[in-house]
Amino acid sequence: MRLAGLAGLVAAVMAAASPARAESFISPFIGFNFGGDSANCASLQNCGDRRTNLGVSVGARHGLFGVEADLGYAPDFFGRTRGADNGVLTVMTSLMVVIPAGPIHPYGLIGVGLIRPHMQLDTASLAPGKNAIGYDIGGGVNLYLIHSLGIRGDVRRMRTLNGVSLGLLANEKLEFWRGSAGVTFRF
Repeated sequence: MRLAGLAGLVAAVMAAASPARAESFISPFIGFNFGGDSANCASLQNCGDRRTNLGVSVGARHGLFGVEADLGYAPDFFGRTRGADNGVLTVMTSLMVVIPAGPIHPYGLIGVGLIRPHMQLDTASLAPGKNAIGYDIGGGVNLYLIHSLGIRGDVRRMRTLNGVSLGLLANEKLEFWRGSAGVTFRF
């Protein structure tokens, strides 16, 4: 009798418990670069010509910790010039610490990845020497309007670990800040 009661209790507890699963998200964003080597904004306050930066972040978190893959592209990164094509592609993988406080989820992140500047689109700009390993560090906040939809604001610093040789940059490290806003879809 006791064995049947214990088995019934274990079955009831297992039926009531929800399975542990990670929360996934996708967050398309639009933003701008400033500071450092970015030609469009000398600083956050002195930014007369803001050029767009587009991208998407995808990731997952479980509890306080998560991981994020971020893909961003900044056309005209080094400034707009007639007949020239220049930009910076960033592909980063970051570890996140998220504080879930009701509908507000502030987070901090640090990661490593690829920063790829280019000055024109031809076969020379596709050379592997233009690739640089870099890092990002920053943070932001997600404000969830409903469970699966939120608004995201993010600021991060990006810097190459090794030098790049490109136009005015002669084997120098590339660094800049990126501010962005977007929506977050979580599931």
